[in-house]
Amino acid sequence: MTEIITIETPTLGDRSYLVHDGAVAFVVDPQRDIDRVLDRSLEAGVEITHIFETHIHNDYVTGGLALAQATGAQYLVNEEDEVSFARTPVKDGQRITVSPSLTITAMATPGHTFTHLSYVLESSGEQVAVFTGGSLLYGSTGRPDLAGPEHTHDLARHQYHSVQRLAAELPESAELLPTHGFGSFCSIGQPAVTASTIGEEKRSNPVLTQDEEDYVKDLLEGLDAFPAYYARMAPLNLAGPSAPDLEFPDQADAAELRARIAAGEWVVDLRTRTAFAAGHAPGTLNFGLDGSFATYLGWLIPWGTPVTLLGASAEDVAEAQRELVRIGIDRPAAAATGNPREWAAGEVASFPRADFSELSGIRHHRQVAVLDVRRSNEWSRKHIDGAVHIPLHELPGRLDQLPAGEIWVHCASGYRASIAASFLAANGQQVVLIDDKFTHAAKAGIPMAGFEASGGS
Repeated sequence: MTEIITIETPTLGDRSYLVHDGAVAFVVDPQRDIDRVLDRSLEAGVEITHIFETHIHNDYVTGGLALAQATGAQYLVNEEDEVSFARTPVKDGQRITVSPSLTITAMATPGHTFTHLSYVLESSGEQVAVFTGGSLLYGSTGRPDLAGPEHTHDLARHQYHSVQRLAAELPESAELLPTHGFGSFCSIGQPAVTASTIGEEKRSNPVLTQDEEDYVKDLLEGLDAFPAYYARMAPLNLAGPSAPDLEFPDQADAAELRARIAAGEWVVDLRTRTAFAAGHAPGTLNFGLDGSFATYLGWLIPWGTPVTLLGASAEDVAEAQRELVRIGIDRPAAAATGNPREWAAGEVASFPRADFSELSGIRHHRQVAVLDVRRSNEWSRKHIDGAVHIPLHELPGRLDQLPAGEIWVHCASGYRASIAASFLAANGQQVVLIDDKFTHAAKAGIPMAGFEASGGS
C-alpha cells in the first residue's frame, strides 16, 4: 500500500514529500534540514532510493544532494539544469521505476521556471497523484517572475499551457501535491484548502476556468515584491548545497552584544512582539519566531551581515538556526539565552503598543504620523488616509525619509509592524506599535483611501 507523508515547512510556505510502499521510498523537493526526512523514513522502516527535484528552487536551499549523499539514493534533476554536481538526469516523458508498485513519470511543466518538471505517481498501474512543485497549486499557480522581468510574460504563458497539459493528461481523481502555495512568495495568492485533486482544480482554479489572455492578465496584475534573498537561492542550488551545520552557536555576554550592535551587526531578538515591546536590549531587532522569521530576516538583511540570536531558551535559538540554514544563512555569529536585562546588563528599552481605536482617539487630540509597512498591492487596495507608506522590505534603506516626531506603525496584523518598530527604535525614533488587525481600522472610524475605499472591487 502506498503512503504519502507530507513534511511541512510552514514558515516558508512549502511542503516536501516522502512516499513509500512499506519497503522502498522516494522523496520530492526535500528542504535543507534533511534530518526531518531521515527521521520519518526511519519511523516508517523504509529505504530511500530516489530523490526528485521539481525545479531549481528560488525560495529555499535544497537538501536533495545532501540527502542523496547520506542515503546513497539517486538524485534526479532535469537534464537541462546546468548543475555543478553529479546527478541522475531526467527529462519529459521519462519513466522511473522506484519499486514494483511505485512508478514515476516526469512531465515538463515550464512556467515557474523554464526547466520545471512535475512527477506523476503510478501505484499498481493507476495514476494516483502528481507532484507539481511550483506549477499547478491549490487554487493558483506558481509565480512566473522569479527568472527576471524579461522572462515573465513568456513564463506566464508557459505556466498556462503546462497546467492545461496536466488537466488534459491526468485523471480527475489524481491527488494534487504541490511544493509551494502555503504562504510561500513563490505562489500567487494563498489557498483556503489543504488538499485537492485535478478534478477539483478544473472546476475552481482560475488557470483552468479562464481563457489564456484573462489568466495571464490577472496573473501579472497580481504580482508584487518577493524576498530579496530569492536571488541567491538558485545559484546555491545549482552548486549543490551541503548538509547544514546545526551545532549551537558560541554564547555571547552583554558586552559582546553591545560591541556587535555598535559594529553594525544584527542582534536579533526572537521573542514575540508583545515581549519585545515590553522590554528589549537597546539596538536589537525583533524578528519573532511566531511569524515568518526567516523570510523577513532574509529579505531585509544586507547579505553577509553577521547575525546573533537572542532567545528565551536554547530551543528557540536552535529553531531559529534551523530556519536560517534553509535560506543559506549557515552559521550565527553568536547567541544568548535568557532575558533582556541579562542581554543589556540592565539597560532595557521599550515602546508602547496600541490598537486602531487608540489611534483614532489620539488623532482627535494631536497630530501623529502613521507609517504603513505593508506591500504595495495591499496599500493600493486600502490604506489610512494621510499615512506614510514604506514597505517593510524598503524600510532599512529609507529610515532617513521618515517623518519627525512620534510614529505609529502598522501592517496587516502586527508581525511586520513589530519588525519595523524595532528598526525605528534602534534608530532613536519615538515609536508606537499598532498591534492590531488592519481590518479594524475603518471600524474604528479612521478615514480610508485606496481603490477599495473608493468603491472599487
